[in-house]
Amino acid sequence: MSRSGLVILVCLFISMGLRAQQGWTLQQCIEHAIKNNISLLQADINTEISEVNVTQSKANILPTLNAGATHTYNIGRTIDRYTNTFANSTVLSQNFYLGTQVTLWSGLTQYNTIKQSQYTYLASKETVEQRKNDLALNVASVFLQVIYNDEIIKIAQGQRDMSQVQLDRTKILVEAGSLAKGNEFDIEAQLANDEYTLISAKNTYALSMLSLKQLLSLDTVANFSIAKPDFDDPQANNVAGLNVTEVYQTALKNQHNVKSAEYNMLSYERSVSAAKGRISPSITFNGSIGTGYSGLGQTVVGYNPTGLYNVYATGGGIPVVDPNEISVPVFEKTPFAEQFKSNVNKSLGFTLNVPLFNGLSTWSSVKTAQLQALNAKYGYDLTRQQLYKTIAQAHADAQAAFNKFYAAKTGESAAQQAFDFAKQKYDVGTINAFEFSIAKNRLLKAQSDAVNAKYDYIFKLKVLDFYQGKPLY
Repeated sequence: MSRSGLVILVCLFISMGLRAQQGWTLQQCIEHAIKNNISLLQADINTEISEVNVTQSKANILPTLNAGATHTYNIGRTIDRYTNTFANSTVLSQNFYLGTQVTLWSGLTQYNTIKQSQYTYLASKETVEQRKNDLALNVASVFLQVIYNDEIIKIAQGQRDMSQVQLDRTKILVEAGSLAKGNEFDIEAQLANDEYTLISAKNTYALSMLSLKQLLSLDTVANFSIAKPDFDDPQANNVAGLNVTEVYQTALKNQHNVKSAEYNMLSYERSVSAAKGRISPSITFNGSIGTGYSGLGQTVVGYNPTGLYNVYATGGGIPVVDPNEISVPVFEKTPFAEQFKSNVNKSLGFTLNVPLFNGLSTWSSVKTAQLQALNAKYGYDLTRQQLYKTIAQAHADAQAAFNKFYAAKTGESAAQQAFDFAKQKYDVGTINAFEFSIAKNRLLKAQSDAVNAKYDYIFKLKVLDFYQGKPLY
């Protein structure tokens, strides 16, 4: 390996090592998930197809232009189209043509079809953006769950270390005769329970990390870690100042699912206009130019005398000989180039089509389009209603999460004081190990509840930020 190649490889490994040490931020996780999600990639392709349909609908109003040629052998008795003579042999004929057609009027069907395809394309784009936002919110939820599970591991580890210290001290007191042997057994049981709690917390953390990696399509990546942001304990109720109606009005402008439903409704409204346009008469212009070649094409190149004269009778019955000698024309095949030039034919025409009755297909198309447009309007209204309900629920959830957090922090403080007091009493021997374990377990639950309430409240705030159009990171 060359020296430059070795330097590049070393730098690559250093970069990967720094990335592994620093961990992935929430922003990096969201961006990577959006970039590599297969469902989103498929949705992008569908959007590109919709864009192609827009281009095609616009191109449909342009004139068509087609060219063609035929090379035909007629075998048996036939009439040649160029010489208008009978033939009873194999005749070669060739035909070349160029034709165009353009619709001059079709009841604005083409115009409304263009608008319909444009709205369909815009709806598709908004749907993709909404799916990206949904994925980002899902990643944020799992990301915070990983952080929460990591906090639980730290709490469980602290409880386990505390039990180990307590066990070591209890053994000394038992050996000194200050405590009974049963206290040692109780602390050992508590330590075993703390070990189980710690292992369960680590397993839960590993499962949440697996869920996050799967969201990021990083199932095979080793040494994956996240950069834990510093989330301070909430000091104020950030939900109290938010108005549900104001958040809803903001969400109407930035939520892509609402825009998608609106564009979808407009698309179906245009489909109704396009269907009605098919009731109108249509006018089409047609033009063509063509030429051809026939194997029977001949040209007179001279005359051969026969030595014969025409004889006819006068009014008195006296025969008279025509002084002009009868001659036979001499033919040669007309060359291809000459026939190609002389057989040119052109045509121009207008076609009027008036739909009178076609098995109710036009009426059915209009009626179906109207029902689909009505259904799309209901879908748009339902999306707006559902958005308001979702925001109101998110606001209520955030308010409840803050209240839960405040209560959990109060409970944690009380449990900490109770544990400290129980530890003092246990150290002087006024309570046994079982009573001490009860206070310790109560503290563990209070700490876990406080952490859970904290990150639940943070996520609920993220959801409200999402509906206000604010970034999640």
